[in-house]
Amino acid sequence: MDVLTWAVIFAFFVIAEIASVQLVSIWFAVGALFAMLSSFFFDASFIVQFAVFTVTSGVFLALTFPFLRKWRARKAPVSTNAELDVGESAVVIEDINESIGTGRVTLKGVDWSAVSEDKDTIIPKDSIVTVKKVQGAKLIVIPKSN
Repeated sequence: MDVLTWAVIFAFFVIAEIASVQLVSIWFAVGALFAMLSSFFFDASFIVQFAVFTVTSGVFLALTFPFLRKWRARKAPVSTNAELDVGESAVVIEDINESIGTGRVTLKGVDWSAVSEDKDTIIPKDSIVTVKKVQGAKLIVIPKSN
């Protein structure tokens, strides 16, 4: 393969990396760069160029992957306020009845639309419920067990 072919392969992997931003092809771009350099400076055969590409990609992957894994582990997901409401208790301020489309609760002083997790259950006003899930502006609740 000539220098131009490796340059195209290098550009392809760089563009793929820029498009994905996931560090999935940068090692192959480095391998293609080294293979291109071996073709340009040493006029190496295709077998040597491909070996340089494979070995360089593998070495860079092996050297950087442990650091990448540590870096990704540090970026733990941050809970949103909605996720923090799961498991909390709320007070029913309007009967929760899926068949007629009613249901409101108050959670931490905020009025929410609510539906029962079990669609057939009717939960009367002034009952205490537990939040099981948050779907947009609606709480999925179950009657609180005593």
